[in-house]
Amino acid sequence: MHLTGTSIVAGRDIPGTGEPWRGIEAATSKPLGPPLRDASPDHVAQAARLAASAAREYRTMPGHRRAAFLDACANGIEALGDSLLQLAASESGLPLDRLTGERGRTCGQLRIFADLVRSGDALGVRVDSALPERLPLARADLRLRKIPVGPVAVFGASNFPLAFSVAGGDTASALAAGCPVIAKAHPAHPGTSELVARAIVSAAEHTGMPAGVFSLLVGRGTEVGQNLVRDPRIMAVGFTGSRVGGMALIKTANTRPVPIPVHAEMSAVNPVIVLDGALSDPAALATAYVASLTNGSGQFCTNPGLLLLPTGAAGDAFRSTVAQTVADTTGRVMLTPGITEAYIEGSRRWAAVDGVSMLAQGMPGESPYAPSPVVLECDVATYMAHEDLSGEVFGAAGLLVRWSGVEELLGLLEGMDGQLTATIHGTDADLTTAMRLLPVLEELAGRILWGGWPTGVEVCHAMVHGGPWPATSSPATTSVGTLAIERWLRPVCYQSFPDALLCEELRTDNPLGVTRLIDGRLEPRS
Repeated sequence: MHLTGTSIVAGRDIPGTGEPWRGIEAATSKPLGPPLRDASPDHVAQAARLAASAAREYRTMPGHRRAAFLDACANGIEALGDSLLQLAASESGLPLDRLTGERGRTCGQLRIFADLVRSGDALGVRVDSALPERLPLARADLRLRKIPVGPVAVFGASNFPLAFSVAGGDTASALAAGCPVIAKAHPAHPGTSELVARAIVSAAEHTGMPAGVFSLLVGRGTEVGQNLVRDPRIMAVGFTGSRVGGMALIKTANTRPVPIPVHAEMSAVNPVIVLDGALSDPAALATAYVASLTNGSGQFCTNPGLLLLPTGAAGDAFRSTVAQTVADTTGRVMLTPGITEAYIEGSRRWAAVDGVSMLAQGMPGESPYAPSPVVLECDVATYMAHEDLSGEVFGAAGLLVRWSGVEELLGLLEGMDGQLTATIHGTDADLTTAMRLLPVLEELAGRILWGGWPTGVEVCHAMVHGGPWPATSSPATTSVGTLAIERWLRPVCYQSFPDALLCEELRTDNPLGVTRLIDGRLEPRS
């Protein structure tokens, strides 16, 4: 498919303004693709106006039509074939096998949301029947459903050019909720963004969606995104990226005349806690740790950046295997030169802290943007005394902290910022200790693992990819899994309405057969 480098507003190509810029090949930083120009403020306003115009028609469409649109989006992305994967690999430096899996996840989450829309379960219908004879006051008939909030701005992530980008989880869940989407293309993969956007536009046309249900805006700096969040017609924001970027959008959203929610997933170090029982085979556990740490150049928001290891001989053996294994690794291409630079600077910042030492360093790759994996180490006192050690270094950099005694471990965990994940490695012999840790970890993280490694995030109904501040700005929500749709819905109660005025899911005979809570009891789907 021919790339134009333009924004796409309600199905129309809109050339940008200002100085041209180019995408780059991640491994070499050579220019890639056509020249691009940023969307102007007028283009942003046009996209928002058309999204607002489409919002009422789109939200009142029958669920099966929105579901058909989501299915068509998935089919269109798959139809792009290998050309999409090859372009994404060039722009991101990610291997083709990883991107093949990511495409499957992207299309899978579009389809799981399509199924959710068809079921009607996300509508959250509740009915409290009238009690006219109740004393001292009668109760009116009360019926609740959830409706879309309106147009949503979505910011794609650098590290997932498909699954957290133009057609990623934020877009899929917002479209499923009935909200038009304006996606801001990530400058690290503009060509991939355009290909996927054209698949969505084609799906919208073929399924009869209103113009303005989806737009793509191109922009290299912050101006386009800030203008989008400022627009009064945008009702919510989805963001995955750095804490600095998320905080900037939150500030803008909160200073609007009418503030709006920014559902931002920002940064985490995802502590992995090793208990004594897990060290019966320290070499195997250490090898698995290094594999998780270096997977994808460590560029996962759930990368295990902090590992808490007990002192003692078994811990020493784990440490030795980590050192040997890391020394044998070779750096892989990172997503952008800027991310590479930040990784190197972050690793140096850790190493400069008094009390921190370099445990092991791998070899750099052939590309100048493939820096060495590193693991550093310190004790609990050093970690807790230096705030610099608590922040994320995005990439294959791990910090190993040795703890002695459960009280010391608890003290460290209780002082940590909110996290996306927390992992415990232990056996039945460690259950008493784990029970003491669990209440702290429940307050600390959105997902808690017993064994395994946090980098695999399943798209399903029970997944939580979120967590307390500052891992996210919305600790009550998730950005992965079907519960993500809740971010784009708000409840409306209808009191004493005649059936003829109610939508189908609220009518007494429930013609759609959706699951409803009737007088406090769950009425299953018919």
